[in-house]
Amino acid sequence: MPTETFEFQVEARQLLQMMIHSIYSNKDVFLRELVSNASDALDKLRLESLRDDTLGADVSDLHIDIETDPEARTLTVRDNGIGMSHDEVVQLIGTIANSGTAQFLKDLKEARGAADAEGLIGQFGVGFYSSFMVADEVTLLTRRAGETQGTRWTSTGEGTYTVETLDDAPQGTSVTLRLKPVDNEDKLYDYTSRWKIREIVKRYSDFITWPIRMAAEPTGSAEEGGEGEQGAPETVNSMKALWARSRDEVTDDEYHELYKHISHDWTDPLETVRMQAEGTFEYQALLFLPARAPQDLFSQGHKRGIQLYVKRVFIMDDCEALMPEYLRFVKGVVDAQDLSLNVSREILQQDRQIQLMHRRLTKKVLSTIKDMMSAHPERYATFWREFGRVLKEGLLSDFENRDAILAASSFATTHDQEQPTTLKQYVERMKEGQEHVYYMTGESRAGIENSPHMEAFRARGIEVLLLTDPVDEVWVQAVPDFDGKELRSIANGEADLDTGEQQEEARAEREKQRQEFSGLLGWMSAQLGEQVKEVRLSSRLTVSPACIVSDADDVTPALQNLYRAMGQDVPHTKRILELNPEHPLVVGLRAAQAGRESDPALAETAELLYGTALLAEGSELPDPARFTRLLAERLERTL
Repeated sequence: MPTETFEFQVEARQLLQMMIHSIYSNKDVFLRELVSNASDALDKLRLESLRDDTLGADVSDLHIDIETDPEARTLTVRDNGIGMSHDEVVQLIGTIANSGTAQFLKDLKEARGAADAEGLIGQFGVGFYSSFMVADEVTLLTRRAGETQGTRWTSTGEGTYTVETLDDAPQGTSVTLRLKPVDNEDKLYDYTSRWKIREIVKRYSDFITWPIRMAAEPTGSAEEGGEGEQGAPETVNSMKALWARSRDEVTDDEYHELYKHISHDWTDPLETVRMQAEGTFEYQALLFLPARAPQDLFSQGHKRGIQLYVKRVFIMDDCEALMPEYLRFVKGVVDAQDLSLNVSREILQQDRQIQLMHRRLTKKVLSTIKDMMSAHPERYATFWREFGRVLKEGLLSDFENRDAILAASSFATTHDQEQPTTLKQYVERMKEGQEHVYYMTGESRAGIENSPHMEAFRARGIEVLLLTDPVDEVWVQAVPDFDGKELRSIANGEADLDTGEQQEEARAEREKQRQEFSGLLGWMSAQLGEQVKEVRLSSRLTVSPACIVSDADDVTPALQNLYRAMGQDVPHTKRILELNPEHPLVVGLRAAQAGRESDPALAETAELLYGTALLAEGSELPDPARFTRLLAERLERTL
């Protein structure tokens, strides 16, 4: 068959150049990536053979071979797994089929150091390309199980690759590297050295459940200069699943390598979670909380879920039925004893045992996060920065675990500029007589802190939670209270902050002011009737002349915008304009309005007052050009 020559996709070519010029701090990891790919191929073949009796693949001795040739300076990693078809080779090896490619390369170029770069590469899942760090040429030979023809792929990583169809190729995939020359002073990185290969496999891939074999060294010698005899292949990994070993038999490094193998992340996890259930339904779980969020965490195509095994037999990657959507960042392995080897994703959704594991694993992860708060506050701070926004999604979907999610959550607060707070800590600090947990949503901490709605709360020293994640707009509508204390927005409804005797005095004073300002309030309600539901006096303002608030049960503007962005039709809701009866502008407007109700200048003042209230909270003006013209004319008169 003729050999075809292709050009790499532009992004793939850029990535290859980065690999060739070595952005990794440790080149050894290329072998870990190749062994990990080979292990995945063996898992897929065994699973496929269980589901398809007609596949006709040999699964009697699934394994990985590593061969070295010091004279030719080649290293080969071979498996007899699922293999690839011609089209899969072109698609998977010649291009990078990921919607985040451009952003990935941008982030990679801007990475501050080798560790950052490695983490990005691990998240993107392009470990095969790491071969070009150590090789001048890479040849891949593969045949998909069940097919008769194979494919050879070859490249030097310089912009092109060749693809050739072969009539004779073994089942599975082999990757042969023509290694770069080794500096005599750097023998530690001679990847034709058997001890070096053994060391790397032991460090990174000892837990792989398939045998990793190397041809034994020649033993003895033939008489009169003949060649020595070749012994049986040597298995260089223990193959014992980490989750099946006792805690004192496994080191943290071994746990971390398993995490990197199943997650394709190159950074150590924040936390390792072990579970073992015994009794009528037995299973073992080894879960990990990552240290950084993958780039596609919020993408629709993000793969989530846990690897599922049944009696050490791999069943499926990304088993979504084991973990809720809001814990999609959790990685790990669950090994069940009593499930069918032929189980499908559709069956799993209805399986009672899977549902039981789902509930127990979810509770275990949430309790681990909560415990991390006090036991390892620095780790928890990292976790919350990376995954807090995702965890809060559970407040909308998991009513059963809502209290546990709240207990594992923390929030920015006016109490401390640096340290977030838990709701429990907030309640413990509440002032005497305070009945509610107060919060405000917004785009940024600074925007909320500078909001007019904060003025009375700041003046009275009342703590406010500062919620700036988009999901906050939604979950606060679904969570009415915590520990019997109502969650209340400081931008909605009336702000009644007085208690005890002060409350009665304040109410009497407000009623007196309402009577004094009734004329102004009625007149402004008429002037702004197209824009606002009501004009009333405010008890939340101490500095600003006016602010805009929503009725207690109304959907906030930010939430309306969120719904509209999702394609939902949300009717426009008029809001309330509150006036500060102590502000000189409002006092002066009241005095002027008493005898000049028909004066156009006063009507413009009311319009400007409403516009400044909108701007103060970050909302859009209904007619920016008119507002700007009125403001310019008013400023001109002051000169």
